[in-house]
Amino acid sequence: MKFILTTAIVVFLIPLSIRAQALVYKPVNPAFGGDTFNYQWLLSSAEAQNKQKDKTVDTTPQTDLERFKANLNSQLLSQISSTLYKQQFGTDGIKEGSYTFGSFSIDVYPSADGLTLNILDTNTGEQTQVIIPNQ
Repeated sequence: MKFILTTAIVVFLIPLSIRAQALVYKPVNPAFGGDTFNYQWLLSSAEAQNKQKDKTVDTTPQTDLERFKANLNSQLLSQISSTLYKQQFGTDGIKEGSYTFGSFSIDVYPSADGLTLNILDTNTGEQTQVIIPNQ
């Protein structure tokens, strides 16, 4: 009898002392709504764990001669492209029509969005569309 009475008291009194609280999930990652102050910590943690090295970046410093060569090459290519542009389009700019530069075929036509250029590489079949918006 004592056992049943004790059990009954415990069964009825325990729910009075238990309180529930709302569980709210707060993400850590700022990309998913977390605190923006966590960004640097997450980034540095990810970079510390990254064992891969970027092989495309050359970290060796260029010599003065290499920089001069790259600068000269860039200026020459710019001058050649400027001359080709003036020969093909004149000083008035791009006009409607079809143009060919080596293996590139360019179709220029007006559209609702502006002046449209379809560029086709006849060697690879790759195609690009450039739209110059109306002013």
